[in-house]
Amino acid sequence: MSSPVDSTGPESYLDGAAPMIMQNSTGSSASGRATTVTIFVPGLLRHCCDGASELTMPATSVRAAFEQLERRYPSLYRSVCDETGAQRRHVNIFVNAFNTRDGNGLDTALLVGDVITILPAVSGG
Repeated sequence: MSSPVDSTGPESYLDGAAPMIMQNSTGSSASGRATTVTIFVPGLLRHCCDGASELTMPATSVRAAFEQLERRYPSLYRSVCDETGAQRRHVNIFVNAFNTRDGNGLDTALLVGDVITILPAVSGG
């Protein structure tokens, strides 16, 4: 028997978009060379990057990816990080299913095939 579709799944809060995908480049963080990262931008933050749903850049860590965001899309960066460069409290960043707050934070290393998701918190009643 098939079960009904759960409307509270990721599709509902990610506006139907797929998560960000990381693609193999010339190397990985293990070799010190950047892995090309395609960052999914949730619908709520797309106005910060000219409406783009994905951004691609080379990076060896989450911090390195966000440093590039700071240069290319400063308003998107400011939505994720505060003036000191720290992750904002109301934004969660995942590498695969791992919340970076539970490990090395923005210094989380990226490997070929990893997926990063920026997930702003949603609250209200």
